[in-house]
Amino acid sequence: MNTRSNSFLSDAERDAVIELRHDMHREPELSNAEWKTQERIRAALQRFGLVDAKTFHNTGLYVDIEGRASGPKRAVAVRGDIDALPIQETRDDLPFSSQIKGVMHACGHDVHGSIALGTALALHRLRDNFAGKVRVFFQPAEEAEPLGGRTVQEEKLLDGFDRAVGFHVSPGIPAGMFGAQEGAVTKSADQFKLTITGKMAHGASPHNGIDAITIAAAFVNEVQKVVSREMPVDDGAVVTIGTIHGGEATNIICPSVVMEGTIRTSSSDRRALLSQRVREVAEGVAAMHRGHADCVIRRGEPAVVNDAEMVKRFRQLVHDTAGQGALLHERRPVAGSDDFGFYAECVPSIYFWLGTRAPGNESFVHTPTFGASDELIVPTTELTVRYVFDLLNS
Repeated sequence: MNTRSNSFLSDAERDAVIELRHDMHREPELSNAEWKTQERIRAALQRFGLVDAKTFHNTGLYVDIEGRASGPKRAVAVRGDIDALPIQETRDDLPFSSQIKGVMHACGHDVHGSIALGTALALHRLRDNFAGKVRVFFQPAEEAEPLGGRTVQEEKLLDGFDRAVGFHVSPGIPAGMFGAQEGAVTKSADQFKLTITGKMAHGASPHNGIDAITIAAAFVNEVQKVVSREMPVDDGAVVTIGTIHGGEATNIICPSVVMEGTIRTSSSDRRALLSQRVREVAEGVAAMHRGHADCVIRRGEPAVVNDAEMVKRFRQLVHDTAGQGALLHERRPVAGSDDFGFYAECVPSIYFWLGTRAPGNESFVHTPTFGASDELIVPTTELTVRYVFDLLNS
């Protein structure tokens, strides 16, 4: 993609975008603690005349750009997430590698936040060329509760908006390519905490007790049958037991076990059913073994569902500006979760993939060696600005 031809970003804006990427990567901050990042973004916006950014979710920002042209007053939102992960970076080839022990941008949010900044700066300078409004979110806490995306929904920050645009790095796609498919492109992610209660007894006399560990072991096996026997194969539902704690001695029948896990599905219709069945299996297995189960389920992010028309327009734009070779044609399998799902529940949305795989940057997200080239940031920003113009003017 030729970013110098008919470019939307000025040289100063390009420099600011890359500077933010380096600063965020060098000083990453965990979910709900993005204070320096927030101030860094606010200062960059102010430097280019965007002085009225508003705070949300404590450590987040959003800024509105009002178009000054005549025409339909459409409203489009753009989301860039800004939080990092509790992972120790092991890349020694980056001049801007993380300086914070045990924290790094292992999911590309430094790239996302920088693209969002460039989008805001370009649209602000070009506001005489469109009508309507663009709201750019610099969203904290995508990785951990309390989720920033939920706040966007609960505080009705998308009321009156027509569309929302999100994006994510993908080391599964070659650098310079983009992907977008209609329908569900991530899974919902609900968390559960299961407390199994039995009765303590001497290990030599198990008949005098109720073994919570035995109940827990039965649950781990039985709950997977909900996925394999009750969910359609193409749903890709997943029930994960992530933690299990119980027992204090080798010769005591354990009276209590606590397990925590995640329930994922790409179907909003089956989401409630899957949670219900996890609870029923837990209670049924416990009752069968004369114990008790208490299952608390916390609803997490919904699945991100892409609007078909928005995907069609995006793919056409990539084809027209970057060429047919820049489009990923095969459907990507639905994988993890993203709280952009809250945006997609509010307004028609698109969540597109930015390919980052290149020599030296083959590692996947959430690993100590993940990386993405600076060279991808400005072209993706240019594409995002073009796409927002297209949505505003269509």
